[in-house]
Amino acid sequence: MSAFRKYKTWIAAGLGLIVVASIVWATRPKRASEAQAGSSLDVEVVRVQQKDIPIYGEWIGTLDGLVNADVRAQVTGYLLQQGYQEGAFVKKGQLLFQIDPRPFQAAVDQAQGQLAQAKATLANAQAVQGRTELDVNRYTPLAREQAASQQDLDNAIQNNLAAQATVETAKAQIRTYEAALETANINLDFTRLIAPIDGIAGQAQLQVGALVSPSSVPVTSVSTLDPVKVYFTVSEPQYLEWRRRFPTEPSRQEADKNLRLELILADGSTYPRTGTFYFADRQVNEGTGAIRLAGLFANPGNILRPGGYARVRAVIRVEHGGLLVPQRAVSELQGSYQIAVVDGDSKVNIRSVTVGDRVGSEWVIAEGVKPGESVVTEGVQKVRPGMHVNAKPFAAEGAVK
Repeated sequence: MSAFRKYKTWIAAGLGLIVVASIVWATRPKRASEAQAGSSLDVEVVRVQQKDIPIYGEWIGTLDGLVNADVRAQVTGYLLQQGYQEGAFVKKGQLLFQIDPRPFQAAVDQAQGQLAQAKATLANAQAVQGRTELDVNRYTPLAREQAASQQDLDNAIQNNLAAQATVETAKAQIRTYEAALETANINLDFTRLIAPIDGIAGQAQLQVGALVSPSSVPVTSVSTLDPVKVYFTVSEPQYLEWRRRFPTEPSRQEADKNLRLELILADGSTYPRTGTFYFADRQVNEGTGAIRLAGLFANPGNILRPGGYARVRAVIRVEHGGLLVPQRAVSELQGSYQIAVVDGDSKVNIRSVTVGDRVGSEWVIAEGVKPGESVVTEGVQKVRPGMHVNAKPFAAEGAVK
């Protein structure tokens, strides 16, 4: 009997331990959850700023010389001399290459001799014509008084007309040889390949000793680099929007004149000088639907060179009273955008917003927030609607002014 009671006591003690353990296990998560709910999540916030925001357009640009002049041979001959340093600045008229001038000098000498001979022939013809004219003057009164026959007068007149024709032929021959001499001198000048403009001379494409002719490739090129020209393309809608804002020709000219371009170089640095609008191409590219524009940038140190790539930026409009928030405060979800707003009670409110243009590291918000509201920038992924948070100023809040 005592053994049975002892057995029941052990069973009751075991059941009591199981019940106590179950109660402890059931109440433990609840207390942990309550402890978690009792603490606020630390987040960083920034205030929504309202101000006039310049909106930039940005395009890929290609650098080119204001003027690019090819230097070509106009006559056939061998290159004897290179008279410039490749890549150096050259002045207009400076000798770049010398073609062998000897054959062309010989042609000049020959033309000069032929011209001298033609002038001598003219002098002789004029002397003959003067003598025949004297005969006509002498026979005319004699024939009138029948002191000389009419045949003698007729012969004198015919000889004088023939002499006049010979004089005119000699004059024509002189003009022919003068033209030949001018051509020979021009060809002799063509043996000097000179810089057609001031600028930077490029690499020599042919070397001394090469045979050149008018059909040869350019021996080099010279580019005017100050100012330098930058080509870039904008979409047709962008171009039409810009032109639509300035409907009259004077307003368009004034807007183009006041437009200031910025140049971001390949290394990410911003070129220290602003550029001006130069021209818009006459047509839209049918394949790309874009129109080509050009700007001019002062380039006194010739740092910018043709063929380089850069990004062109310009203020295309101003968003008056726009609202700015850091891009990191905006979350994208299936094509929609959301912002976590912390109210005066430190409570999180998730709002859908309409975004506008991006300005640097900020985003223009068109709809969904108000000026001065606090938006979460650090800890966005951790907050939930209705959650109480401990809001602290964003470390980079000074970036949004």
